[in-house]
Amino acid sequence: QVQLVDSGGGLVQAGESLRLSCAASGRTFSSYVIGWFRQAPGKEREFVAVISWSDGSTNYADSVKGRFTISKDNAKATVYLQMNSLKPEDTAVYYCASGLGRYSTSQYQFWGQGTQVTVSS
Repeated sequence: QVQLVDSGGGLVQAGESLRLSCAASGRTFSSYVIGWFRQAPGKEREFVAVISWSDGSTNYADSVKGRFTISKDNAKATVYLQMNSLKPEDTAVYYCASGLGRYSTSQYQFWGQGTQVTVSS
């Protein structure tokens, strides 16, 4: 079992930055990945970024490439999502998740509780 606690959301203006954190505990498998997803009101949950615990390889959704950076601190068992140049369309509840997959929500077994990010224009 893996427990995830995500935090760091808030209300910012367009162009500003936020850093989200995802603290993992329990059985954290080196073969797992940590992904960030987001869900806006009335929309499906969508992939944002993912990082591998083992080799640090990363992937991003096209909509956030060049603005968001995912990173990890193995010693703290924490994954971060640095979000720069935020846009109103980035407004959503952001979730971190752990699993064996990459881009699909169905490939993730464990989820955080979500943290709200609101970007005003």
